[in-house]
Amino acid sequence: MNREEKLNSLKYRYGRKSIGEAVSGRGPMGPGPGGPGGPGRGKRFKSGRPKNSLGTIRRLLRYLEGDTPKLLGAFVCIILNTLGTLLGSYMLRPIINTYIVPTDGSRGDPAGLFRALAVMALVFLVSVGANYFQARIMLTVAQTALRKIRNDLFGKMQSFPVRFYDTNSNGDLMSRFTNDVDTIGMMLSNTLVQLFAGILSIIGTLFLMLYTNIWLTLVTLALIPVMMKAGGTVAKQSHRHFSAQQASLGAVNGYIEEMITGQKVVKVFCHEDMAQEEFDLLNEDLRDNQIRAQFFGGIMGPVMGNLSQVNYSLTACIGGLLCVFRNFDVGGLTVFLNFSRQFSRPINEISMQVSNVFSALAGAERVFAVMDETPEPEDVKDAVALSPAAGHVVLDHVTFGYEPDKMILKDVSLYARPGQKIAFVGSTGAGKTTVTNLINRFYDIQDGSITIDGVDIRRIRRDNLRSNIAMVLQDTHLFTGTVMENIRYGRLDATDEEVVRAAKTASAHSFISRLPQGYQTMLEGDGANLSQGQRQLLNIARAAVSKAPILILDEATSSVDTRTEKHIEHGMDRLMADRTTFVIAHRLSTVRNADAIMVLEHGEIIERGDHEELIGQKGRYYELYMGVSELE
Repeated sequence: MNREEKLNSLKYRYGRKSIGEAVSGRGPMGPGPGGPGGPGRGKRFKSGRPKNSLGTIRRLLRYLEGDTPKLLGAFVCIILNTLGTLLGSYMLRPIINTYIVPTDGSRGDPAGLFRALAVMALVFLVSVGANYFQARIMLTVAQTALRKIRNDLFGKMQSFPVRFYDTNSNGDLMSRFTNDVDTIGMMLSNTLVQLFAGILSIIGTLFLMLYTNIWLTLVTLALIPVMMKAGGTVAKQSHRHFSAQQASLGAVNGYIEEMITGQKVVKVFCHEDMAQEEFDLLNEDLRDNQIRAQFFGGIMGPVMGNLSQVNYSLTACIGGLLCVFRNFDVGGLTVFLNFSRQFSRPINEISMQVSNVFSALAGAERVFAVMDETPEPEDVKDAVALSPAAGHVVLDHVTFGYEPDKMILKDVSLYARPGQKIAFVGSTGAGKTTVTNLINRFYDIQDGSITIDGVDIRRIRRDNLRSNIAMVLQDTHLFTGTVMENIRYGRLDATDEEVVRAAKTASAHSFISRLPQGYQTMLEGDGANLSQGQRQLLNIARAAVSKAPILILDEATSSVDTRTEKHIEHGMDRLMADRTTFVIAHRLSTVRNADAIMVLEHGEIIERGDHEELIGQKGRYYELYMGVSELE
């Protein structure tokens, strides 16, 4: 694979793949989502040129509706600032013609000049004050809008199904919360004001120019199409490259997030050089896109400024001739030259803001692309609640695939009575974790049914369904907070006494008591100051405090040593008491006491029974248990 192909592959994986596409790979929850046919972690939102800029602008403006009075106040300030600037500039004409170079040939009037200058200073002071207040108001309005956008974005993400997080890069999602939202904020607080003020200034200046001298106005207007054409050409290129810059930035963020998270794996397999090489490719692509975006964004000012200077020089020459041959007053020429520059300045500013607008619109579309993702379907109207569930679980002829044309589970049927322990064994990718994902309704099945206490889970409220199920996964996750807060995450209304009792049930109380502040010890970095076994014990305690009648253990001890495993098993044995339990086990010795063992291969249950029965059959389970065959 050459350099360009490798770069395209990296951008495809980390920032450029469109919604709805996916690649196979191992997902974060084990072999289920990422197994054969699973969605993996390859899908990325499409980033590029905004498809509907006008619709995006309208959508952004809706976030400003609650601050309409403040916006009106800001616009009043903009109008006062613009009128003050125009009026103060026009006052030069009567001042020059009356007090400095009187048109009637009389001597100047110093006293009158100072009075006129004082009035002019007062007008400009009002203009400066209005500009100050509009800047403060718009800053408040913009930050309020950003708070709403972040709240909507975060709230929407809480409603997404597990499939969404299985198939999107965490780094790319974070980029939407930070970089893209920041570009929106810049546009709302600065660009929006400058666009309105610029348009108002152009209209007011044009009116005063026509009033001062119509012929010089025609000369000035003759160069406007040239300036607009040049600005439009540069803006078009700027738009394209700013969109590419945002996409490259998302890819770099996604790659950094993945490499930092998997740094141990990188080092274990000595992939530092490869990681550096791939990052260099993405970083170089970001640099190239940023250079092009900043170049076209930066040349807008010089291009428009030079054209403005041409316009100014031409106007001055013709105006001087009018003063000599057509008795045009000097004050009028001075004011008009000032207006001609003022007329070009807002055009330049508007042109320069175009790059910011396109960057913000590209970022806004990336943010709205997340908001427009399909959330988990709402519960059916007659959804019921189990309070609490007894724990009778039945899978009846269940067929399921992460992709419609590739089934993972094929006509699977099983049942678990309240208090029973059901174990799943089989090769990697056989569908073990998929079964537990379906019981939680992280994914909906294509055919068959899953019932709890005789009620189809599709007719049970999702929050109630999941509150009746506790999970202990192979990969633990601890949040920043105290030990007690992390255990209480299993049930937020649990008392301190219940948390301690859950820790004792999980055999975690002993090591917690030895921590510097006991249950109030602060955990950071996903519990980096704890061992893997200790983190898993806290995970078991979290499941214990939930009091859920159904328990799922997904290879909960596969990542710890044998001695630690025995310690954890004591906690799990107490946790499983009187609960319907589904166990996915890598070490077959941990499922000997299961009431029923299901052997899965290629999405089908090929053997079922307890340990003694399956050993007696001398089939696949016997081969796995005796070491004749290996889990592949």
